[in-house]
Amino acid sequence: MATFHFDLVSPAKLLFSGEVEQVDVPGAEGDFGVLADHAPLVATLRPGILTVRGSKGEEKIVVLGGFAEVSAEGLTVLADVAESVADIDRTMITTRIGELEQKIAKTEAGSALDKLIAQLDHYKAVDRHLTGTAMH
Repeated sequence: MATFHFDLVSPAKLLFSGEVEQVDVPGAEGDFGVLADHAPLVATLRPGILTVRGSKGEEKIVVLGGFAEVSAEGLTVLADVAESVADIDRTMITTRIGELEQKIAKTEAGSALDKLIAQLDHYKAVDRHLTGTAMH
């Protein structure tokens, strides 16, 4: 299978840089897969599981927002937070869920409430992936 260059960067560190066969990205408007020679694209990320497939197998990485850019040079993901599933701090996910639930309880109906509910749903989906059979 053809390969392309992939970089995954967070404010804390460069998590991945190398040649891969496919990357599945949790886009804000739906998940999408990137293969070699993908059309140019810029997308926002939602909290979710990013899956990298390459010669060394498959690696799953939790991302909590950010941007993805597909260009002629490959795929670059700039994640707000990114951590290997094996290294993820489950307490941070649980804490964020609690914070969002508190904000939702204090927010009146409207677009701000809708955005908070969508964020909560995304974090809960990540939590389900980390605890459920989808990660086994």
